[in-house]
Amino acid sequence: MKLKSFIVTFGSFVFTTTFLYLIGYMFTIPPLMFHYEFTDNANGFFITTGSLVPIIIGLVISFFSERIYLFKHRQKLS
Repeated sequence: MKLKSFIVTFGSFVFTTTFLYLIGYMFTIPPLMFHYEFTDNANGFFITTGSLVPIIIGLVISFFSERIYLFKHRQKLS
C-alpha cells in the first residue's frame, strides 16, 4: 500500500513538473521555463536560476493526488 501511494505521488509530481516545463518551452512562457545561467568573468561570479513555479504546482498536485488515492483506497476497503 505504501509503495503504491509513493508511486502515485512521485509519478504525479514528475509528470506534472515535466509537462509544465515542456509547455513553458514550447510556447515560450517565462514563468514555466527553467533557465540556468552561470558566468565567472574573472571572479565576477554571476548566477541566475529559473522559475520554480512548475515544481510548486507539481508538489501541490502530488499532494492532492495522494489524498485522492488514499480516499479511494479506504473507500474500496469499506
